[in-house]
Amino acid sequence: MLRAALLACLAAPTLACETALVLAIDVSGSISGGDYLLQAGGLALALADPEVVEALVEGEVALTVVQWSGDGQQAVAIPWSRMLTRAAVTRFADNASAMPRAFKGSDTAVGQGVSFALAEFAAVPDCTRQVIDISGDGQENAGFTDARARSEAEAQGVTINAIAIEAAGAAFPITAYYQRWVITPGGFVVSARGVQDYGETLRLKLLRELADPIG
Repeated sequence: MLRAALLACLAAPTLACETALVLAIDVSGSISGGDYLLQAGGLALALADPEVVEALVEGEVALTVVQWSGDGQQAVAIPWSRMLTRAAVTRFADNASAMPRAFKGSDTAVGQGVSFALAEFAAVPDCTRQVIDISGDGQENAGFTDARARSEAEAQGVTINAIAIEAAGAAFPITAYYQRWVITPGGFVVSARGVQDYGETLRLKLLRELADPIG
């Protein structure tokens, strides 16, 4: 009986990581202390959504959170974690809600944030698809490497999607910036009208990302 059970375990298909997802969030000077708390709380709420939890676990998604700001200011806020169970997603959401802010009061080096996120994929080579989910409320004003970083991502087969955090009004300048300079071909931008809408926008964005066909 023991031998039969062992053979059954060996014969069972092994699920592979479908997506490695870097959540890269803006903590530059334009993000106030209150805005940062709304971002962290919104991230936690999005990850707690039942549909998001199901998609993460079903795809055995690998998640990490990166915070980025000005020139040379990028850091891993939450290391890679595999979403193998609902409890793993809950732990990750709790960590997101409580994570400290890495930088504040600095410029906006979008390209460097992307390049930093790209380097993190070396730790999850078994994942079929690699996605950077970058969010921000401003255009690049330091480093000036956004187009180059996008080219590097495209060359590595990495998809860049974005959340543009827009100010009140009819215009969408941050959305237009991300569309023109940051997302890769086939990537997409969604717009949040203020940080207070970040959580719901991220929830919908995650569902769209995780539902995308592989390859």
